[in-house]
Amino acid sequence: MTIRPSILTGSASLLLAVSAFAQQQKSSAPRYVSPIAQKQPVNSPTPKAITPDAEVVEDMVVRVNDQIISRSDYERAQQQLEGEITQNRLSPEDADKRRKDLLRDLIDQQLLISKGKELGVNADAEVVRRLDEIRKQNHFDSMEALEKAAREQGVSFEDFKASIRNNIVTGEVVRNEVGRKLQMTHADELRYYNAHKNEFSQPEQIHLAEILIPTPGTPTDADIAAAQKKADDVAAQLAAGAKFEDLAKTVSGGPTAAQGGDLGMFKRGAGMLAQVLEDKTFPLKAGENTAPIRTRQGFVILKVTEHTAAGVPPLEQIEPQVQEAMYSEQMNPALRAYLTKLREDAYIDLRPGYADSGSSGRQTSFVFTAYTPPAPKKKVNKSRFDTAKTGRLAQAPKDGAQLASLPLDKNGKPKKIKREKVRYGQAPRTALPAAPEDQVANTGAQQEAAPGTAIAPVDSNPLSQANADAAAAAAAANVDPLAPKAQVADHKSRYSAKQKEFEQAKVDRKAAFAREKAAAMPDAPQEEEVQSRKVQSSALGLNGNNGKKKVKRKKGEEKKRIQQTVQAPSETQKEVNSQRNDDGTYKSPVPPGTGDTTNR
Repeated sequence: MTIRPSILTGSASLLLAVSAFAQQQKSSAPRYVSPIAQKQPVNSPTPKAITPDAEVVEDMVVRVNDQIISRSDYERAQQQLEGEITQNRLSPEDADKRRKDLLRDLIDQQLLISKGKELGVNADAEVVRRLDEIRKQNHFDSMEALEKAAREQGVSFEDFKASIRNNIVTGEVVRNEVGRKLQMTHADELRYYNAHKNEFSQPEQIHLAEILIPTPGTPTDADIAAAQKKADDVAAQLAAGAKFEDLAKTVSGGPTAAQGGDLGMFKRGAGMLAQVLEDKTFPLKAGENTAPIRTRQGFVILKVTEHTAAGVPPLEQIEPQVQEAMYSEQMNPALRAYLTKLREDAYIDLRPGYADSGSSGRQTSFVFTAYTPPAPKKKVNKSRFDTAKTGRLAQAPKDGAQLASLPLDKNGKPKKIKREKVRYGQAPRTALPAAPEDQVANTGAQQEAAPGTAIAPVDSNPLSQANADAAAAAAAANVDPLAPKAQVADHKSRYSAKQKEFEQAKVDRKAAFAREKAAAMPDAPQEEEVQSRKVQSSALGLNGNNGKKKVKRKKGEEKKRIQQTVQAPSETQKEVNSQRNDDGTYKSPVPPGTGDTTNR
């Protein structure tokens, strides 16, 4: 009787471990339902060979940006899909749906890989970590041993690493570009939980731990008795209050002794436990253990650490499952919209005969047309003034007769037209066209007139004729030809003609700057403000004039006090002061020299 499935070990199970790991990576990503219901062939079409007797070994199915999906990649994906359908026992409807969406999934993966390159996603460290997990699961000493075992099983180790890397890159892009934009609140979780309670209904299940007292493969009565006595002692210790985990680590002989005898969760009626063990463990409550039970491996004592009743558990217990279900439900349409946007922005060239079930109507379609040469340029014959003395207009020759009439150089070719130098105040002599034929005829007719008839002079210069026409037009309009004419603006483009404009612009800039400066200056102070400033800046006058600058004493000069600077009174002044009374009058006799005999 098997309580816990054994772990596959050895190189013979490497292919199964690799397949299971790849299946786990694929199952972790949600499957998407295409919004486009489009019929397409189940198997890849066989294109027509380029040569009738040749066989196509490799061909391109679709080009996505700078990468391609070849026929061998598509056929390899078909083989893997058929293996998954057989292993998972999918229904015919699901199998047909998976086959139709196979090419769509390959294009989706390539689009996400291209986006990962654009975002700079590096998956090297994660690839090494996951390969190390596979090595530990298969108990290999080194990565070289894992690679050697993979080659022996016919598995391409490089392709397997590339598959892991692609899954990591696509998962990172989906998480960063789509997953982080999804928002879920506690109210949304509660609403989803109440609407999908039936989906979270669980059968009765328990969490078990074991203490195994093993017996030999063919035990004797003495071996059985010794094992039973030891199991009874362990049960007595548990009843006395000993910890189940400590006894499992020291006494148990099962493979779960190091983990404290932990076996995991078991559901009622799922076939994971034998019926005898199921009948003895499910009636127990959490924390209770069974008596020693005889099995093929020996005597086992089982403890129920958790007991979950059948029905819908509360939201607090299954909140992670509810969040995962909500995430998957919101991720489907969000990721499909994101992939459709990537299709519209990408370069996708699909080979005829294949169909993409996830294509968008706004994708860029490529139209190949035949080459059309550009229209020939029309030849334009340029007309220039001939430099010959005849003064007529020379055009490009069209026939031999006209070519012969042109002046030729020593090589027999028409002479090049040179620019005529014209002095100031003189008219061109050779660069003007010939006179019109009617003017020449009128001139000849005037010359043939009678000798006694006055003939008006004819000016052969067209400029003089133009001046005469202008004068006639002015006379007809009653305009005084001697009146001052209005000045015409000079339109010369030389610097000397623009000098006045530059100087005027400079003057305008200075005037504008002066106006801005005047506007920024504060207003002039008023009379009251000026007087107030004078009073505030004047000396206070409490101890003399404080505003005067003190005279500095020269270096080496003796310092004197104020009393020393006052001159002592003279003898005459002393005598006069002695003759004065307290009220200021003089005493008798009269001070000498006064000449007055009356008292003052």
